[in-house]
Amino acid sequence: MSARRSRLGGRIEVAARALADRHARRAPPADPRRILIAHHLLLGDTLMVTALVAKLSERHPAADIAMMVPHASAGLYAARPYGVRAIEWDTSATPRALLGEAPFDLAFVPGDNRYAWHAAAMRARWIVAFAGDRPANKNWPVDRLVAYPDEPAAWGDMVAALAEGPAPAPYSPSRWPAGRTAPFDLPGGRFAVLHVGASTPLKHWAPDRWRAIAERIAARGIEPVWSAGRGEDPLVRACDPEGERRSYAGTLDLPQMRTLLDRAALMVSPDTGIAHLARIAGTPSVTLYGPGSATITGAGRFYADMPWRAVTVDPFPCRDQTVLFRREIAWVRRCGRSSAECPHPRCMDAIGVDAVAAAIGDVLALPDPRTTGAAR
Repeated sequence: MSARRSRLGGRIEVAARALADRHARRAPPADPRRILIAHHLLLGDTLMVTALVAKLSERHPAADIAMMVPHASAGLYAARPYGVRAIEWDTSATPRALLGEAPFDLAFVPGDNRYAWHAAAMRARWIVAFAGDRPANKNWPVDRLVAYPDEPAAWGDMVAALAEGPAPAPYSPSRWPAGRTAPFDLPGGRFAVLHVGASTPLKHWAPDRWRAIAERIAARGIEPVWSAGRGEDPLVRACDPEGERRSYAGTLDLPQMRTLLDRAALMVSPDTGIAHLARIAGTPSVTLYGPGSATITGAGRFYADMPWRAVTVDPFPCRDQTVLFRREIAWVRRCGRSSAECPHPRCMDAIGVDAVAAAIGDVLALPDPRTTGAAR
């Protein structure tokens, strides 16, 4: 069976199950024992949902909290941070792993409201999601729609606000121990990870600037090592044509990358999923923001104790779009244009080497939560 036919069959099965069970979901639970977080987000967005997981863990310590997690990210959750149980799945397969679950008392949909239908099919009795998604039929299974805030905030903090009650305690790496990984060679001394890959070429920084930052880091007595995702080896070769420095480009899965970041003295990257993984590890990190918003995907309240600095030019003229997850939000300023619409990232060109080097100095001077009393 082709992947397309499999996806279509899965959607029909989810819709039929959701419609059949609609009558059972009418009242908010006073004491939920089974809670679902329904999504199929990319790595960075998935990790930002941790603020909601932490809040639910604090408010409902005896509950079984389960989260739908794409296959690529599932290995990060082996240690069950905050007690969350990952339900591994992908949209290309039939949703057997989802529909085999026992009914849920409460469900949250942090991103695309199409997954409210999955929550309904999984017999969630009360579903909470953000208002404003379109088309409107995505919202039909939702019992409570929550408006995005009127003031700027980090998206993780916004997602936590889907659940009623006070904000969760600030994040500590002690709450998310790394699981076991396949062995790989680690640098012997103090090192920094320079992750040059990103989800779009519009987040790429110029190779000569990466080389300059590598040299400045080396001058501090810290070994720079390259990192990038699968298929992104050419980015590293452009930064280091002679192959003078160690590279992990395309060789590590996400649990291994977490292990690398656990040991790293520093991580520098564009605004991409690995930047959020560094925050989970508690690694001192510097994030370069071009099209994205340092407010929306920054540390916010939940990650306020993590050593992190953003480098961006703000405001930037073409970072002018006000859409977040298909919702129009007045205060949002970001850019989701494609390479066809924007052939070259002027916003990344505007980030200078000196600004990044200064941020590195700042973040290395902050307490490291992995070795200090910041870990709770």
